[in-house]
Parts: sequence; C-alpha cells; structure tokens
Amino acid sequence: MENVDVIVIGAGVVGLAIAAKISETHKDVIVIDKNQSFGEETSSRNSEVIHAGIYYPENSLKAKLCTRGKQDLYQYCQVFNVPYKPIGKLIVAQNNNEAVQLEIIKQKAKNNGVTDLSLLSQKEIAKNEPYLNARAALLSPSTGIIDVHTYMQSLVVQLQSNNGVFVGNTYINHIEPIDSGFIVTLTSHKEPMKLKCRYLINSAGLHSEQVAHSIEGLQKALIPKIHWCRGHYFSYSGKSPFNQLIYPVPEENTLGLGIHATLDLGGQLKFGPDTQYIDSLSYQFGDNLKPKFIKSIQRYFPTINPDKLQPSYSGIRPKLQGPKDKFKDFNIQTTNEHNIPGLVNLFGIESPGLTASLAIGDYVANSLGL
Repeated sequence: MENVDVIVIGAGVVGLAIAAKISETHKDVIVIDKNQSFGEETSSRNSEVIHAGIYYPENSLKAKLCTRGKQDLYQYCQVFNVPYKPIGKLIVAQNNNEAVQLEIIKQKAKNNGVTDLSLLSQKEIAKNEPYLNARAALLSPSTGIIDVHTYMQSLVVQLQSNNGVFVGNTYINHIEPIDSGFIVTLTSHKEPMKLKCRYLINSAGLHSEQVAHSIEGLQKALIPKIHWCRGHYFSYSGKSPFNQLIYPVPEENTLGLGIHATLDLGGQLKFGPDTQYIDSLSYQFGDNLKPKFIKSIQRYFPTINPDKLQPSYSGIRPKLQGPKDKFKDFNIQTTNEHNIPGLVNLFGIESPGLTASLAIGDYVANSLGL
C-alpha cells in the first residue's frame, strides 16, 4: 500500500488552494477528483467575481474568509500573472425602501472591515452608467473579476512544483481512520486501489456529503444535508452598456444575490444567476427562463433588447441553506467537532468560496497544524 502525507478530495478551486498551501510544507500531497480534469463543476460555472465581503453576517466564516481572501487573491494574481481586473460594482436601489437597504448593507460591510463603499446619487449614477435605472447605488470599488481557469491552472502548477500530484477519474469507495491516519479505498481509472495517508481533506463540493458518509466512524449527525441549487446565466450580444458589475439589492433571505450583470475579462456581458433547487445534477436550460430574466433585468436596465439575450450556461451550488432556511455559514469541520485526528470536512462552500479560496487554504492548514 502506497503511503502519502495528504489526500485532498475534490479538485475545485478550494481543494486546489488547500492542496497548494499544504504542499509548501508537505511534499507528498495528492488531489483526487472523480472528473477527468480539475474544476469541472462549480468552479468553472460561476460569475468569476472577486467579492468584497459585503453581505455576510459579522464574524461569520464567510465574512472573515472573504475579506481576507480578497486581499490574498489580488496579491496572488499580481505575483503569478493571473488575469484579473478590479472593475468595481454597483448595488442599485429602485425605490426608497431599497435605498434604505443600501445604508444597512453599507453598515454591515463596515462591520466586516470593508470600508471603501460609497453611496451614489441618481445624478452620479447617470453620469457613470447612463443606461442604468436606479434611484441610488452603493459603489464597491474593490469588487473585481478573475480568469478562474487560469487561476486554477496556476494552483496546479504550484502544487506540482512542490512535488504534489493531481489525479482525475478517481472515485472514493471507503475511508477507514486508523491510528496513524487513514486507509482510503478508491477506484482510479477503473482500477481498485488503496492509499494510506496521514491527513485527509474532504473538499468535494457538490459531493461532500456523499464522501463524508463513506468515512467510517464519522457521526452521521455531523453530516449536513447538501442542497443542490442551480443557477442559469444568459449572455448579452454586442458591446456592454455597463462599465461595472451591476447588482440589485439582494434577496431578503440571502438565497442569492439576485440576477446581476457581470462582465468577463473579454468584455462579454452576462446576466445571472437565478436560484433553482434541484434533486439531481443537471445543467439543463428550461425554455421558460428567458421571460423571468427579462422581467428581473428590466428593473435596472429598462432598454434591454430581448433579442440580444441568449442562454449561455448554468452552474450548481452546494448550499447548506434550504429554500426556506435563513443564512447558513461555511461549515468547516475539524478534529474539534468530530474527534477524528487529521480529518477536515468542508461543507457548503459556495459563494464567496472562490474569493475566499486562499484564506480557506490557510484556515485548513492551520487547523491541522501544517
């Protein structure tokens, strides 16, 4: 049986960031994923936004890891030449009630250490974004966009330069805790095998609940239900009417941030995502989605041309928060919770997981004393 120091299950952006961090001090790190390549699920199907850390409750993991992760991510992009742009975003209000919400959001952001937000009047909005319909707006200049695929490629390079390995087409069958770590039974490229490791990190995203159930001796009460929530994106043809990202005031129950307008580094305008809870993994695009999107977008972009709006792609988020639940934080379980030395389970790592990825890597490494 081959021995390794660390096995990270899941090669999304968070799993790769964890592996890259730990590989700085442990030279025998393996990242495994059931897909052929890295980042083929949630990490490659999102808005590619670097969030500022505005919306989350004070002292939550989402707030703390997002604000710190944002700084780490911008610095990483500069050092390793990952394409990014601090393009900024506007959170827009259409009426007095929503304008009041902007003040509340600004204060919440301040509590999280985000102090660069500023309120814009209707006149100031019209000057900078003439196609935007808004009574007031909150400007977040430190919100940005990133080339996620290049970022993940860079993390893989960092891992490999430290003698770490990524292995795709690999499925977890069973995990047995032992005195000196874990025996992991898996199927890799259709071949059964076993690996022994000292540290095991479950960063399987959409499949983290399933992986946790394969860990012998892990209390079932500690394994939360993962809700699959699909979000669709539409692209908008032609030159973008906006210079920044445009977000509506977020939904009251924080299921999502509303159907917003985002730009990629090539200038392509996209709208999305919506929130649609599903029972099976499917990226299908329903025929009835476009009218709903148009109605939502018209609130802040009244001159939208529906003919320019075309289905683009969908993504699925691993949410701990069910359709009727209130806010739920990242759930990063360590020995303190489950009493299994060397094990870390990550559940519900959705947005702002991309922004927080490097900070999550530090958090996990520190929790293991690595």
